[in-house]
Amino acid sequence: MHVRSSLAGVCALAALGAALLAGCQNPPGGGEADRPGEPHTATTSPGPARTSGYGAVFLAVDECSSFGRTSFTEVPCTGERAAARVVARHDGTVRDGPRCPGTTDFVLHISEQRPAADEDGDGAVPQGYACMRNLQPPHPGDPGGGGGPRTIVGDCVYDLGDGKVRETRCDGEGEHAPQYRVTKAVDTRSKCPASTALYVRLGGTSPVGCARPV
Repeated sequence: MHVRSSLAGVCALAALGAALLAGCQNPPGGGEADRPGEPHTATTSPGPARTSGYGAVFLAVDECSSFGRTSFTEVPCTGERAAARVVARHDGTVRDGPRCPGTTDFVLHISEQRPAADEDGDGAVPQGYACMRNLQPPHPGDPGGGGGPRTIVGDCVYDLGDGKVRETRCDGEGEHAPQYRVTKAVDTRSKCPASTALYVRLGGTSPVGCARPV
């Protein structure tokens, strides 16, 4: 049975003009598991979003966003308003595009905007997404951090019942205690250790995560 469960990653819909913030599903291969196990999904409540460009390309690699999930701007990374840095930037959608780095904390989804009049010189903004890393801890995308858009080696999950699992912090400081930890990533289930109790779909070149009881 394959069932999607939730991640702690955050997704936002943003553009140079007014836009709507929307929830999103985790990218392909990010956190699916079989029971042994099931997948993960992240959502946020819809709300207004505002963006304004700082660099020549909106949220290019190594540029930063301000604090906030329902309203944010692109800001200088050295400024006091900077909250997270772009570690990867791709056009298109998460579902069809390249995967974010494993330790990404959250993903910003950027809607396509093609203004009739371009007063600030930024030009059109194609649909895309930015993989973000917080400038300061916590880092939910780190192994065992309990969140992020991808499930990676070192992450922990707990059993929701009915064949569902959800990611949680491995240090026990989360709302739910960890029950399984992903200890290895392999290309086929047959390469998992005998102690494996959960097979987690990680995607990529080593798509099977071998998880064992904590």
